[in-house]
Amino acid sequence: MGSKSLHLKQHTGMMSQPKAVWAVAFACVIAFMGLGLVDPILPALAKQLDATPSQVSLLFSSYNLVTGLAMIITGVVSSRIGVKWTLLVGILLIVIFSALGGLSGSIDQIVAMRGGWGLGNALFIATALSAIVGLSTGGTARAIILYEAAIGLGISVGPLLGGELGSISWRGPFFGVSALMAIAFIAISIMLPKIPKPTKRVSITDPFKALRHGGLFTFGVVAFLYNFGFFTLMAYTPFIMMNHLDEHGLGYVFLGWGLMLAITSVFVAPFFQKKFGTIRSMCIMLIMFALNLVVIGINTDSITVVVTSVVISGAFLGVNNTLITTAVMHAAPVERSVASAAYSFVRFIGGAIAPFLAGKLAEWFNPHIPFYVGAIFVACAVVTAGIGRKFLKNIDAEIAH
Repeated sequence: MGSKSLHLKQHTGMMSQPKAVWAVAFACVIAFMGLGLVDPILPALAKQLDATPSQVSLLFSSYNLVTGLAMIITGVVSSRIGVKWTLLVGILLIVIFSALGGLSGSIDQIVAMRGGWGLGNALFIATALSAIVGLSTGGTARAIILYEAAIGLGISVGPLLGGELGSISWRGPFFGVSALMAIAFIAISIMLPKIPKPTKRVSITDPFKALRHGGLFTFGVVAFLYNFGFFTLMAYTPFIMMNHLDEHGLGYVFLGWGLMLAITSVFVAPFFQKKFGTIRSMCIMLIMFALNLVVIGINTDSITVVVTSVVISGAFLGVNNTLITTAVMHAAPVERSVASAAYSFVRFIGGAIAPFLAGKLAEWFNPHIPFYVGAIFVACAVVTAGIGRKFLKNIDAEIAH
């Protein structure tokens, strides 16, 4: 009876949040729709705009590259204009550049607009995490689970919306995000109170200084490496499924993947963290994901194996994302926003290289090679965690504290 009451109390604490937290969480859902929204329309974009898979994959590369580089200035901006205005400026940029993406007439123009979208995304997501943690009730761990749940929901709904709108026109998903983020802009304008500016202004060098801490640097490199596998899956699997599935079908595949990611990030990650510890659990998930990529690489001609493997991979990624995001917030004695910016700067660079590399590897060799290379990078992430374990040995105690 006591354990049931405790579980109910924890669940209630998770759900009983101020309206401002729900407004930011809603905006997170919409913002992260942008990550998977273009997945179902990648083959259609390549066909209609006469582009190669590697050219189309630049939609991910430009988005992630600008997001990663812009992470360096997020703390500088938010410490000067405040959290609320940073969120609103980020959302406004997403509204503008996603709409311009829908109005574009060539793949180069869309790639450029996705870069602008990435700038807005950086200002938003780095600030949103610190805002949810600062405004929520129930502690940092629960706040991060709520944040990851919003991300998971956005990532899962994004491909479904992209598939439905993309079946009408490839421009539809871009206009859809623009409209939804406009709603998020209104919601945050009304519901989010004015949050006092930090007493200390953040310098542009602070994220680089934060990376001097061995724990934070190790997590950043791990994320950089495993993002090669993550974005190989995101950017290239649509091309090996396109002969069997249309935009609707691809949307449903990535819906399943996103739902697995969302569910495991909320309900499974805390169990693994408690049962095996953060680092061991993270390594288990990364090993399983690497093996998953190998299975896809071997079976690129089997639509059944590929679809099943893509959906299952969401479970490994969901658990890992929550574990590593929670750990990053405790990996260095710096402000959360600075830690988030430093870590995200490193990991998004990996997400920028991987999509283009996957397309090129397939063009140079064959469709199997991108997944083998992705698996090698993810395996290297496990090795990196092992090498840096001396910096991470107290992370569970820090999280519990």
